[in-house]
Formats: sequence, structure tokens, C-alpha cells
Amino acid sequence: MTEPVLTGPVATGPALTDAPRDLAGSCLCGAVRYAVADAFAYAMNCHCAQCRRATGAAFKPFAGIARDRLRVTVGEDDLMSYRAGAPAHDAAHDGAGGEASDVARAAHDARCRRCGSLLWSVVRDGAFVHVTLGTLTDAPSIRPGCHIFTGSKAPWFTITDDLPQYAEFPE
Repeated sequence: MTEPVLTGPVATGPALTDAPRDLAGSCLCGAVRYAVADAFAYAMNCHCAQCRRATGAAFKPFAGIARDRLRVTVGEDDLMSYRAGAPAHDAAHDGAGGEASDVARAAHDARCRRCGSLLWSVVRDGAFVHVTLGTLTDAPSIRPGCHIFTGSKAPWFTITDDLPQYAEFPE
């Protein structure tokens, strides 16, 4: 039997059969722990007012991945969901009157019921999660690639890196 001849571009990186490693994450008190595949589709630093209030920081570094790639390993009963209107990350407005779409209304934050840590946000009609990078105990292979919602960033914070900045959500 002869080996097949490959034509066209050749993929680089890990072999297609290699599954990404799992990263561990947890809340501050350790009551909730999770595992997520190190296969994030994107990572950003969000400066919207909602993320600043949710984290108590100048911005929220997060990475997006399909929801089924994250699983709670300890403390599912200690998870609490919180929904506060339309999250900016969904960029889900109808374009006419600025009303949030059904997609945005389906979004919510997952927090630890005991310590209140924001672990991830469920977005994109429940299909994706935005994992709060600060809750990972293992280092992900991805790094934030831009700053979003800089048009509403904290006036007391200055962005000093060279990452692209977007006043709202990038197109």
C-alpha cells in the first residue's frame, strides 16, 4: 500500500489527533473548580462598565470557548447565575432602537455562591463561555489580543501596551 500524497497547505502545530490539554480553574475560596480545554478561540481585555463592576478592576481579561469545552469538576451546587441586562460582549443590539436581542438576554455570569468570584460569562445564546482568565490556575496558551470597549474604559486607567484598541466590540 502506498502512502497518500498530500497537496495544498499543510497544517502546522499539534497533530489533529492530539487533544488540547485541560486547564484547571477555581474561585477564590476553592468551592467551585472547573476544567476547560486549552483551545480558546479568542482572548480580549474588556473595559466596559459592566465588566469593571463585575470584577472590581480596570478591565476583565477573558478568553472565549465553546461552552461544552468547560466542565465543573467540584462544587456545581455552589454555582450561582447572575444576569444584568444585555452584556456588551454579545454586541447584540437590533440596530434600530438599541434593544438587546434574545441572544443577549440569554447571557449570564457564573459565580461562586460562597465567595462571589466571577468564573465565566455565558454568551452567544449559550453556545460560548468567556472564561475570566484570572480564575485559571494553569497558564493558557492564548493571550489577550486586543482591548475592547475602550470608549467606556475607566478614566483613571491608562492602557500602556501596544495591543489594538476598539471603542466597542470589534467587527
